[in-house]
Amino acid sequence: MLLSTQAIQVGSIVISALAGLTLIVLRMRAGKRPTSLRKIIIPPLGMATGFVMFAFSQTHIPWFWGLAAFLTGMLIFAFPLIVTTRLERVKSEIYVRRSKAFVFIMLTLFIIRLSLHSVVEQYMSIPQTGAVFYLLAFGMILPWRLAMISDYMRLQKVEM
Repeated sequence: MLLSTQAIQVGSIVISALAGLTLIVLRMRAGKRPTSLRKIIIPPLGMATGFVMFAFSQTHIPWFWGLAAFLTGMLIFAFPLIVTTRLERVKSEIYVRRSKAFVFIMLTLFIIRLSLHSVVEQYMSIPQTGAVFYLLAFGMILPWRLAMISDYMRLQKVEM
């Protein structure tokens, strides 16, 4: 039985909402335990496996669209995450200090993303829309985690 486009869209929204909620809960709990370079690096590496989707023709998009989505994530959506994520040394451990604005920022980014979905889906297929928003998300997480790595390395040097 084939799923309707509307059922796929609703399912996508529900899964995105659950993933976003999970991310918020995990980030809130992360501030209670020390972080490590490994914990900072693993999310973008794990997310990079999503590039496999481009092996399938249904997700192929023009290079300009992909570049525009990636740069939008990198230059616009990453900024609030970079600004509100702080690492802090407590004795010999480094902790990620959660921002009070984090939940608001994540909810705002989710709402913007949902709003853009309906516009983008008018011009491309659902798999292509998924590809564009994947590149947008990857463009957002990469500079955010690179900034965290930089802060982590700086705090590591302070101990030495």
